[in-house]
Amino acid sequence: MTGVLVTGGAGFVGATLVRRLVASGYRVRVLDNLSTGDAAHLNGVDADLVRGDIRDAGTLDGAVAGCGAIIHLAAAGSVVGSVADPAANFEANVVGAFRVLDAARRNEVPRVVLASTGGALIGNATPPVDERSLPKPLSPYGASKLAGEGYAHAFAKAYGVRTVAVRFGNVYGPWCARKRGVLNVFFGALRSGEPLVIYGDGSASRDYVHVRDIAAALQLALEDPAVPGGTVLHAASGVETTVSALADLCRLAAGRPGHPVEYRQARPGEVGRNFASYDLAHRLLGYSPTMRIEDGIPLLWQWFKAEVFRD
Repeated sequence: MTGVLVTGGAGFVGATLVRRLVASGYRVRVLDNLSTGDAAHLNGVDADLVRGDIRDAGTLDGAVAGCGAIIHLAAAGSVVGSVADPAANFEANVVGAFRVLDAARRNEVPRVVLASTGGALIGNATPPVDERSLPKPLSPYGASKLAGEGYAHAFAKAYGVRTVAVRFGNVYGPWCARKRGVLNVFFGALRSGEPLVIYGDGSASRDYVHVRDIAAALQLALEDPAVPGGTVLHAASGVETTVSALADLCRLAAGRPGHPVEYRQARPGEVGRNFASYDLAHRLLGYSPTMRIEDGIPLLWQWFKAEVFRD
């Protein structure tokens, strides 16, 4: 069995990915500082958990020992948080990505798959965006992911590490309770009876992709030997969903279609319209999304009721 190190593997995406990899026969080691992850996310999963920070070279060297690949998920993922504290975002995302890639170089790990982002990195562009869209990040978070992609390409060309950066759409699904995201906020408001707050006029759009589809894309990127090092791919749904439409889906899932909505001024650093084409990932990896948002949101509401809103 091939050993895989998953950084940030006790987090939201990691909880699904690690289960998928273990079920596929991989030996999995997770490196997580548990700042946003939770060891309980991996309860009952046959994976080793190492508590530590990706910015510590010695910790990384120990964690990667015996592994033939790294999937790098660990990151500070909040656009709003990056605007409030760009230095902390830089340390976690740019320094962190560099440390992971350098550990792969030093320890002769041949494959590294990095989690990246679509909308935050490319900024405002006429959708659908794809791998040829010119990056113009509007937030420090988007800039940090662009820097990580740049280092991944450089390490592929300079050192022969087979790097693949997978740009996520807006991921949703189980184990997202610690994630700072609109669905968590909407679901919390639906439970408390407070209005759903929308920043802007409701026309801002995103590409919502289920975490099971993201995990599938990451495994495909890990396993396909034909994808050249330095490749960037979008893992998306290919569907544009406005925040107003998302609020309606959440209200319907909760059985409260008339729940109040409150509009506030748009926040700085956030992209307007965004959704992505996954055509290249489909051609190179065979990736296609399997979960429609109309089905995924009700399932997530049920998960929140069972796992988060328990009294």
